[in-house]
Amino acid sequence: MNRILFTFVVVGIVIVFCDYTVSKQYTRCGLVNELNRKKFNRSFIGVCMIESESAKDTSKVTKKANGSTNYGIFQINDREWCKQGKAGGKCNIKCEDLLDDDINDDANCAKKIQEEIGFKNWDGWVRSCYQKNISYVTNCFK
Repeated sequence: MNRILFTFVVVGIVIVFCDYTVSKQYTRCGLVNELNRKKFNRSFIGVCMIESESAKDTSKVTKKANGSTNYGIFQINDREWCKQGKAGGKCNIKCEDLLDDDINDDANCAKKIQEEIGFKNWDGWVRSCYQKNISYVTNCFK
């Protein structure tokens, strides 16, 4: 009897940890440095947009009024750029993969979006960054 109970407990723990997504909350300069390592051009200055969109939280999920969902640190939308449950969209990525602390796939998709349509895709950029002084980010380039 104890063996069966032990097996159920172990299986339960494995299930819980298999579904666990590790997320990360970046500092401003930590994010600047990470984006630089990802070869983002400094003129991209996505930090302001990221702060406005996700507060630098890689696990953020936002349901939109139009029924779509934004995922991750860049708040990438599932309507066009990723697919729920399987790789797809213009970035050929599973939306849920945008929620972990590895922002390589997020950064690659964000670059694709920025190259295709610019920053206008992000409400946070228009609201908080467009035509605003964001020179504070340069303090991180040391």
